[in-house]
Amino acid sequence: MDIKNKKATRQSYGEALLELGKENEKVVVLDSDLSIATKTEIFAKEFPNRFFEMGIAEQNMISTSAGLATCGKIPYASTFAIFASGRAYDQIRNSVCYPNLNVKICATHAGITVGEDGATHQMIEDISLMRTLPNMTVISTSDDIQTKWAIKEISKINGPVYVRLSRLATPIIYDENQKFEIGKAVQIGEGTDGTIFATGVTVSEAIKAQEELKQRNIDVRVIDIHTIKPIDKNIIVKSAKETNILISIEDHNIIGGLGAAISEVLTDEYPKKLIRLGIKDAFGKSGKAEELMKYFGIDSDSLVKEFKNFI
Repeated sequence: MDIKNKKATRQSYGEALLELGKENEKVVVLDSDLSIATKTEIFAKEFPNRFFEMGIAEQNMISTSAGLATCGKIPYASTFAIFASGRAYDQIRNSVCYPNLNVKICATHAGITVGEDGATHQMIEDISLMRTLPNMTVISTSDDIQTKWAIKEISKINGPVYVRLSRLATPIIYDENQKFEIGKAVQIGEGTDGTIFATGVTVSEAIKAQEELKQRNIDVRVIDIHTIKPIDKNIIVKSAKETNILISIEDHNIIGGLGAAISEVLTDEYPKKLIRLGIKDAFGKSGKAEELMKYFGIDSDSLVKEFKNFI
């Protein structure tokens, strides 16, 4: 992991859209008056005729995306996560998922790591909302390399996709030769003492904790669950069988999020205790992203503390 080289996944998204636009003329992009922040402006400058500025009208943006999909286009609809999954939920459910249309919803500024924008803009329920929708694929990327892969890869599958992206710049975790597959998590390390399941911005925190724990002779593996739905059941069960301590960490409410999804798998396949780190049924607060992660207990120090307490 390159801790000195950081990039927000929203920036990676904008760069990936530009490259995808060059490769596939069916790709169109829609935004709701936030193209500078979501980085869709990069695509708009190169392909103005394939970019649609919908104004502050997220529900219309999703409905328009559905219409474009019926015409054979591959629409990428972008706005902040609070608006994408919250304000436009009805349109996503009834106009995109119910008819199973090929719409890609790419939501930036997810989680408490939005920071100073505060609780009203810190979407910590979107994974829960999106993964319960039939036909919806849910992806939460952890770094620049993984994001660029995901944005290109989802253009190849037919059907609704929700991609969760961050405002916070995070370390580059993977090299360009890393192989990814939708529905298959990535294991980092072979630790046998414990497993940390992480997604999005918390993957780099999990790796930091992994390195610190190793200095204390505690060897853990990190599982990067970039696809929340369909989730990788096999790697969850495998880790539960091979390690004693299971901890999930997420920038999301623990109700309905990554930890809940893992718990569902464990209940069905291999019952075992899972410690869930996340936002514990509360709204966020205004503050610097790093301070909020510490306050809500979703940073590397919180992970190390949990392992020490367990042992």
